[in-house]
Amino acid sequence: MTEYNVDNQMRTRVLNEALPYIQQYSGKIVVVKYGGAAMIDDELKQAVMSDIVLLSVCGVKIVLVHGGGPEINSVLNKMGIEPKFSPTYGMRCTDNDTMDVVQMVLCGKVNKDLVRLIFDHGGRAIGLSGLDSGLLQATQLAEELGYVGEVNKIKPRPIYTALESGYIPVIATVATGASGESYNINADIAAAQIAAKIKAANLILMTDIKGVLRDKNDESTLIHTIRASEVALLKEQGVIGGGMIPKVDCCLNAVRDGVGKANIIDGRIPHSILLELLTDKGTGTMMLSDFQKKDDEYKVVKTEYKIER
Repeated sequence: MTEYNVDNQMRTRVLNEALPYIQQYSGKIVVVKYGGAAMIDDELKQAVMSDIVLLSVCGVKIVLVHGGGPEINSVLNKMGIEPKFSPTYGMRCTDNDTMDVVQMVLCGKVNKDLVRLIFDHGGRAIGLSGLDSGLLQATQLAEELGYVGEVNKIKPRPIYTALESGYIPVIATVATGASGESYNINADIAAAQIAAKIKAANLILMTDIKGVLRDKNDESTLIHTIRASEVALLKEQGVIGGGMIPKVDCCLNAVRDGVGKANIIDGRIPHSILLELLTDKGTGTMMLSDFQKKDDEYKVVKTEYKIER
């Protein structure tokens, strides 16, 4: 068999494997939380944007949620403001000056850079933040953290409007408070809450780890699928621990609140989003509810956003 024929057969197998997944996700919402190495390394960044545009062209309704910790730290350092983190919460302490920088960097530079990158790859995107039309509304999480909030209300109309107009909404995780103040929101948590609110078919959290491992020192022990009911036991056994706990909890809350699936994937792998969504094996850990909805319950409904004013 010639090399040409082998290459053609390989391409055909790839396309045949992807086709049923494209059909499954077409017309449905997938929320992607973008962060980690894939947000810093230029090659990985280009691969993520390419994946997102390809899925969008195939009819998948992508909602991109992002943070921007490294960019924020860089600007703070340039301004002579020392980044501070709470050992109690493992989160950034955000005073008034820091919050100004967070809002400027996330809603401005990072958000618009991502919109431009999607455009450069042939896609259509529009930048949003939690401040737009009260999309994300929050209260203070803890006095120690300053302007770090927890979301208590989501008004998803801007997301639906963007999707129905053929745009990929790119959302910066800054929220508004009751008195007009702004809050910094953890991007994983915001993505999970948004996914639940808009009844997404899938939530994808991009990280710098392979997924949930039975042995944290051995990547070959990756757990490919976890049911919601198994999480408590895996925590007791120490399989889920440390920094993996909040990510798993985000996935757990999402599937319990109606999201079809939640995936923790390794953003250090080029095209990891496509590999997770469009191949049989996937790349990371997938969490499922113990009770699955039918696929057609996750389709975008044009009138659904009218419920939220």
